[in-house]
Amino acid sequence: MLVVDDDTSIRELLHTALAEEGYDVKLAVDGQDALDVIERWLPDVIVLDLMMPILDGWAVARRVHETCGVPIIALSAVTELQRHATALGVNEFVQKPFDLDALLPKISRAAGTG
Repeated sequence: MLVVDDDTSIRELLHTALAEEGYDVKLAVDGQDALDVIERWLPDVIVLDLMMPILDGWAVARRVHETCGVPIIALSAVTELQRHATALGVNEFVQKPFDLDALLPKISRAAGTG
């Protein structure tokens, strides 16, 4: 599982929650960091913020679709998230602020464990 978000508190929350669920979790602080992680380690699922510095989530999603096809869950405060998620072809999406109890089942489905 790769969590990509420029917000430290969200990364830490998701790392803790997903590790408790039994996932091997890696973290990335922005889109370029995410692509660097993916070059070294291919995750089962990517939880991806869309609005980030350096390389945004839209660019990361396009690159992931072109190269490895890992399922993506968009987690973002962007307006009209459903429209953006559909255009990006992500597997699931969750609007920020989010409810962890709503996010975890989506992650489980994307990972093929739920």
